[in-house]
Amino acid sequence: MFSLLALLLVAAQVTEPSNPEPGVSEGLARERAAALADVRYALELEVPDARDRALRGHLDLSFTLDRPRDVVLDFARAADRVRVVRTRGRDIEPRFTGDHLVVAAADTAAGPNRLSIEFDVGDEPLNRGDDFLYSLFVPARARFAFPCFDQPDIKARYTLALTIPEDWVAVSNGAEVRRVTGAGRARVEFAETAPISTYLFSFVAGRLSVETAVRDGRTFRMFHRERDPARLARNRDAVFDLHATALAWLEDYTGIPYPFGKFDVVLVPSFQFGGMEHPGAILYNASSLLLEESATQNQRLDRASLIAHETAHMWFGDLVTMRWFDDVWMKEVFANFMAARIVNPSFPELNHDLRFLLAHHPAAYDVDRTAGTNAIRQPLSNLLDAGQLYGAVIYQKAPIALRQLEGMVGEVAFRDGLRAYLRRHANGNAGWLDLVGELDRLSGEDVRAWSDAWIEQRGRPVLTTALTMDAGGRVGSLELVASDPFDRGLLWPQRFRVTLGLASGLEHVEVRAATSRTEVVAAGSPLPLFVLPGSDGLGYGRFVLDEASRRYLVAHIEDVPDPLVRGAAWVALWEEMLDGALSAREFVDMVVRAAPIEPDEQNVQRALRYLVRAFWRFLPTDDRMSRAQALEPVLRAALAQAPSAGLKAAWFAAFRETVLTPGGLAWMHEVWARDTSIPGLPLAETDEIAMAMELAVRGVDDAAAVVAAQVERTMDPDRKARLQFVQPALSADQAVREAAFARLAQVEQRRREPWVLESLAYLSHPLRAAHAERFVEPGLVLLEDVQRTGDIFFPLRWTAALLGGHRTPAAARLVHDFLASHPGYPYRLRWTVLTAADDLFRTAGR
Repeated sequence: MFSLLALLLVAAQVTEPSNPEPGVSEGLARERAAALADVRYALELEVPDARDRALRGHLDLSFTLDRPRDVVLDFARAADRVRVVRTRGRDIEPRFTGDHLVVAAADTAAGPNRLSIEFDVGDEPLNRGDDFLYSLFVPARARFAFPCFDQPDIKARYTLALTIPEDWVAVSNGAEVRRVTGAGRARVEFAETAPISTYLFSFVAGRLSVETAVRDGRTFRMFHRERDPARLARNRDAVFDLHATALAWLEDYTGIPYPFGKFDVVLVPSFQFGGMEHPGAILYNASSLLLEESATQNQRLDRASLIAHETAHMWFGDLVTMRWFDDVWMKEVFANFMAARIVNPSFPELNHDLRFLLAHHPAAYDVDRTAGTNAIRQPLSNLLDAGQLYGAVIYQKAPIALRQLEGMVGEVAFRDGLRAYLRRHANGNAGWLDLVGELDRLSGEDVRAWSDAWIEQRGRPVLTTALTMDAGGRVGSLELVASDPFDRGLLWPQRFRVTLGLASGLEHVEVRAATSRTEVVAAGSPLPLFVLPGSDGLGYGRFVLDEASRRYLVAHIEDVPDPLVRGAAWVALWEEMLDGALSAREFVDMVVRAAPIEPDEQNVQRALRYLVRAFWRFLPTDDRMSRAQALEPVLRAALAQAPSAGLKAAWFAAFRETVLTPGGLAWMHEVWARDTSIPGLPLAETDEIAMAMELAVRGVDDAAAVVAAQVERTMDPDRKARLQFVQPALSADQAVREAAFARLAQVEQRRREPWVLESLAYLSHPLRAAHAERFVEPGLVLLEDVQRTGDIFFPLRWTAALLGGHRTPAAARLVHDFLASHPGYPYRLRWTVLTAADDLFRTAGR
C-alpha cells in the first residue's frame, strides 16, 4: 500500500503541468534554482544586413535536473518565435503559456538534459541601428531575446557565435577565438565564459574602431564609434589608466585576482546608463568617458568614479551575485562604496570628504524627502518589477549607510567580512543576510538591529537643533531632537560631527545619535554664530537649523573657512528652502553673492546646480526676468574670471540654462554662430548643440533656422541623429510639438531612451509649461507601458522629464487627480510619480 501510494505521488509530480504567471515569479525562481544545475548556453545568432529583419537564433541548452519534471523556460512571445525544439534527437512540442515555453516532464530525465531550439530573436532588448547593435538584458530582459532561465541565481556558462556583416566587429563576454569570413559575412566565435547570470550576458556588433593598451601586464581594449581623433587622443590614456588603477586596488582590497580573463570596454553613443558591468565587456555611455577639452572637475571625477564603479562590479555583482533582485542594492552599494575609495589617490588635490557629501547626500535626499521614497532593501515578488528597485536610494543613500556600518564594526572587520563573503560565494549567489552574518561574527556588533532601520525601512530621520542659553548668555544646553517623518518611532543609529561656528573659529563635536534626544557637548561655550549638524558628510537626515544659524549662514556662508562645512551648509540651506524656511529669492541671491567667490570648485558646481533648479522651479514666474537681469552679468563676469576651462564650463552651463534677457540671448547667439568666442573656453560640438536647443526653446527670431543649421553642421552621425529626433520638440509650432509627444506612445519611437528623455524635457520646458499641461495626464497614462517596455531607469526619468518644467497648482491637480482616479495603480509606479512630482507639489502649494 505504501509503495503504491509513493509511486502515485511521484507520477503526479512528474506529470503535473506548470502554469507560470507572466514574468519570473519568486516562486518559479526558487523552484528552478533548487532543481537545476550545470547550466550551459551555446548560442548561434545571425544578424541580418537589414535592420528591419529579425535575428535568427539557435540554442543548445544543457542542464542537470534533480528528477524528471516540467521545465519552464522564459521567452517572451515564445509561441510566435520558437520554430523547433528538439531533445534526444527528436522534435518535441513544448507548451506555450504567457512569457514561457514549458517542456513536459516526459521529455526530461534525472541528470543531464539537452535541448536544441531554433527561434527568432526578440528585438526588445537589442538596441539596433543600421550599422550597430548591442544587447542589454538587465534586470530580466534576456527572456525577450532567447529562451533562458532568466533569474540571477541560475548562473551558467555561455558560448556564442555571431554571424554579422563582414565589415563589422563583435564583442562579447568571452574572448574571440575564431573569425571566418566569406560572401560578405563573418562568423565570430567566442570562448566559454565563467558562470554568470543572464542579465550579465552581452554581445555588441557593428562598425567599431578599437584601441588597445597594456597596463601592468594586462591587455585592455576599448571599442568605440568616435569620429573626432583629437577627442579620442585626449581621453584614451586616461580611460586605460583609470581601469588599471581600479583593478589593482580591487585585487588588493578583496584578495582575489580579477576573475574574468579578458577586459574589454565598449563606448556606446547615447547609452541608457552611465555603464553596465558585463564581465569582460563593460558598456559605457561614450560621452561619460570621452570628455570635452573643457571638462569640469566634476566631470573628470564622475568619469573616474564611473570606471571604478563598473570595475568594482566584477567582484561585487558579477563574481558574487544576489540570489534575487530584492538584494540588487548590494551590488550597487558596494560598487559605489569602493569607487569612492578608489578615486581618491587619482585626485590628491581634492577634498574627498566633500566629494562624498556632494556626490551622495543631495541625490539621496531628492528621493528620501518625498512621499514616494522607498527602503534600500525592498520585497520583490516578480522580476517584472525589478527595474523599479533602482534609483538614488540604492546608489546614493546606501553608500552613506555603508560608511556608517564600517564605522560601527571597524574598518578591518568590515574588509575581512567582505573578503570572507566573496571567497565563500565566489561564482555563486548570496544575499544581504549572508554578509550580515559575516560581519556579526567578526565584529561582535548587532548588525541585524542596525540593518532594520537603515536597510529595511524607508525615509530619513529629522534632527532638529535645540539650543538654550544660560543666564550668562553662553550655551546652556545643545541637543539634537530626532523624529521619524512617517511616525513609526524609528531611530537611525549614526555617528557624525556637529560644527559650532564661533567668533574665534570652528569647533567640532563628535556625536552618536542613537536615541530620540542626543546631547551635543557644548554647555558653557560662547553662544555660536551657527550650529551645523552633519558637517562632516557622514550624518544623514533632515538637519533642521535653528533660526539664528539659518540667518547667519544665509548671510555669511562664504565666510565659513572649511570647504566641507560650507558644502554641508549649502546642502542644509537647500533643504531649508524646500521646506519653506527660506525663500527661493533669498537662496538665489545667496548663490549670486557667494558662488563667484567660492574657492572650491566642487562647491561652486553644487551651488550652480541649486541655482538653476531654484530659478526655474521655485522663483515666482513673474520674478524670473528681473532676477535674470541681475543674474546674467554675474554669471558672465564669473565666467570671464574663472581660472580654469572646467570652471568656465560650469559657469557657462549655468548661464546657458538660465539666460532670458534679450542681451543675454543675443550674446549666446553670437557664441553659437561662432561670431564671438569665450577666452579660455574651447567649445565642442556638444556645446553648440546645447546652445542651439536653448535658443530654440526661448523662441529667438530665427529659432527654426538655428536648429536646422546645427543639424547641418553636426559632423558626428550619432549626435546628428539625436538632434534630428529632438528637433520637433523644439518647434515654436504647438501642433508640431503635440505630434512630437504623440509619437512617444509608440514603443518603437521610445527605443533610444536618452533621445526620448531630452525630447520630453524640452516639450515640458518651463517656458512652455502652460501648453505642456496637456501632456501630463497622457504622459502618466503611458508610464505603465514605459516601465514594461523600457530599461531600468526609464520610468523615473520619463516622469521627471514630464513634470520637471511645471510649477502651477493646475499641473499639481492633474497629478493628484490622476493618482486619485487610479486607486489600483502599481504602488512602485505611484512612488515614482510622487518622487518626480515633489518639487511641483512644493512650489504649487506656496
